[in-house]
Amino acid sequence: MIRSLLAGAALAVVCSSPLAARQLDPNVPADALEISKRTQCGAKDGEPAVYHWSGKVYSRIEGEPDRLLFLGEGMNIRQCVSVDDPKRGKGYRQVSREVMLFLDPKTGEIARNWANPWTGETVPVGHIANDPVNGRPSFPIGADGKPYTISLNRMGQWAQMPVEVPLFYENPLGGDYQDYVGNKYHAMEIFDFAARADELLDTKYPTAYPSVSWVRISDWMPWMKMRGRHGNIVFNAMGTKLKSFDELPKLLKDEIARAYPAWTSPPPADDARPNETTWTVFRKQIDAARKAAAPK
Repeated sequence: MIRSLLAGAALAVVCSSPLAARQLDPNVPADALEISKRTQCGAKDGEPAVYHWSGKVYSRIEGEPDRLLFLGEGMNIRQCVSVDDPKRGKGYRQVSREVMLFLDPKTGEIARNWANPWTGETVPVGHIANDPVNGRPSFPIGADGKPYTISLNRMGQWAQMPVEVPLFYENPLGGDYQDYVGNKYHAMEIFDFAARADELLDTKYPTAYPSVSWVRISDWMPWMKMRGRHGNIVFNAMGTKLKSFDELPKLLKDEIARAYPAWTSPPPADDARPNETTWTVFRKQIDAARKAAAPK
């Protein structure tokens, strides 16, 4: 979920002053950026923000009924920092890391192994653990010279922001000839944020705490070993921004403490590492396993 939520949406902001509270106008580029930052992080630089989501993971194969494969519990921890550009204005950059656990749909426990119903093979489950998932700096004026805009709809007391992120790029596991034989990574991620309009648009509030729905239609997870089988997986989840890391469910906090201790805080503000995805992480794991198994 959570890579397109931070990087694909390309959000930025000018920080507001608590001494000059005002109503933000989404039609003004600088205000649109601040609305985005209040959604993603908060008005204050370097202050960690945590999103939590939970949902279900289904298979979709033409000609057969969809199957519930897993439940999912995920989180993303991030911070935002202001950046300046002499031509594009004041903006911000977001840095983060994310975890999503696949759970047994019958027991709700963390799935460690999975019996693939199509191949008959039992494989280790590769939980999503991407570090980092950082965004590019964004500004009131885009690299193309156009002003920054957001899609914001007012419905009563609610402000709603839909974001669709179509993805089509080189798959790290797909080889060097993807333009000729396929295997590119192809997905669609859909985020629908909803926040109280007063909390989001009035700068007397230091941040907003929106809810978010997330749908992703993507290729099979690489650890499933589907061997090119036709089909997709569909993630459907809902979540919200939390007040703190401590508000995460116990299951998530316990697994982070056990296996992902760095995920209790965001990456450093100046993090320059390339972003990780499920596919880059899996490739590193496979390469390391093959190297360890190679004859000495």
